[in-house]
Amino acid sequence: MKRETLNDILLEELKDVYDAEQQITKALPKMAKAATSPELKTAFEEHLEMTKGQVERLKQAFDMLGKKASGKTCKGMQGLIEEGHEHIEEHEKSPLLDVALVGAAQRVEHYEIAAYGTICAMADAMGQTQLSQLLHETLEEEKQTDERLTRIGTEINQECAKQLEMSR
Repeated sequence: MKRETLNDILLEELKDVYDAEQQITKALPKMAKAATSPELKTAFEEHLEMTKGQVERLKQAFDMLGKKASGKTCKGMQGLIEEGHEHIEEHEKSPLLDVALVGAAQRVEHYEIAAYGTICAMADAMGQTQLSQLLHETLEEEKQTDERLTRIGTEINQECAKQLEMSR
């Protein structure tokens, strides 16, 4: 039976989030294209660029551990992204689709916040301060993106609610 160490778990988590970030880089252009809100479209496009930087940071993290950057299929992210694609297929291009896209994007952000928070905590426990600091940058970016999506989503929700009131 293989003995696992905290370092082994840390590497597995890094592989998982590395794959997750790569999946996100493929999904964000589709979400940006589907969005009708210019602000939401811009948020998705800007987050794509940020995500590319996060992938580079993950490569640095693997280097710090003396490992080659590699991913292992992140099934959690696959499911979250699939849900986002379902919204695109099931809804007309409208503010209501934007509401659904914000929800899907925030679920992705929350998954990433949990992943990076866990990795940073493990790195701290192992005395890997540099690694923790490097990935804490990404953790903060994910939190900021979530806050931005909350603000955008609130505005779109209010717009949809006004439209509903006007149609009554």
